[in-house]
Amino acid sequence: MTKKGILIKAISGFYYVSCDGNVYECKARGNFRKAGVSPVVGDMVEFSSLDNTHGIVEQIAPRKNLFNRPLVANIDKLFIVSAYSTPAPDTLMIDRLTALAVYNNIEPIIVFNKSDMGSFDEFYSIYTKSGFKTYVVSARENKGIDALKAEMQNSVCAFSGNSGVGKSSILNALFPELNLKTGEVSDKLGRGRHTTRHTELFFVGEGAYVVDTPGFSTVDTNEDLYQFKLSLAECFTDFNQFLGDCKFTTCSHTSEKGCAVIDAVKEGKIQKSRHDSYVALWSELKDITSWNTKQK
Repeated sequence: MTKKGILIKAISGFYYVSCDGNVYECKARGNFRKAGVSPVVGDMVEFSSLDNTHGIVEQIAPRKNLFNRPLVANIDKLFIVSAYSTPAPDTLMIDRLTALAVYNNIEPIIVFNKSDMGSFDEFYSIYTKSGFKTYVVSARENKGIDALKAEMQNSVCAFSGNSGVGKSSILNALFPELNLKTGEVSDKLGRGRHTTRHTELFFVGEGAYVVDTPGFSTVDTNEDLYQFKLSLAECFTDFNQFLGDCKFTTCSHTSEKGCAVIDAVKEGKIQKSRHDSYVALWSELKDITSWNTKQK
């Protein structure tokens, strides 16, 4: 019998597919190997069930996105976490991740943790005015956690941000059953010194899955940087309503006269820190051409 499910773990040629409350240990058809394609965590697959616990992966549904590190597909929402201090919020890091998320058809969600230490009003204003869903939470005091949990419903979610911002603490507050270690790598998730490193999705109820990688601080896209460069302005979604109004069609939106984006910054319609981040990213990417691109 053919069924559909989501691949939640892949280890040593075995693929674990969640379907209707059961997990099936599957092998993949040989034609995947011949085609140079491998199922990855997050894939929606069709599989033939051999019994109540075993099966064979027959087909992989088209992916909405795919990342190399961590190796995972079909992320719906990226929760970008910052903290009040040690480290303080880094708008360039946040904006880099929001742009990469948008480029890869992922909804970026901004999360400011450790609100018990001070106010995030300035940052909250920047990102809400820029059109992002933004949450201010305290994992320590369990504030804002319910709203964050509701945001995750019916989505495959990943958490990103610098070390020390409290990603594991947030996940523990959200889902105590995960029992993640804070401040260190989790043995439970295959990250211990003597365990095999692998990516896994955990079902956490209400249709939500969370990627087991609370420690990754960057998102590694498998798309080439040249295409990302060409799409960069559109990946700053708060720029979109102004992009067609520049004086020159070749406008880079960094310093040109007659740039509608720069005018919008001056008028307070675009947040200055957002444009500063865009200029910094453009400077990193501007010399990349179609013939010298490299995979990220």
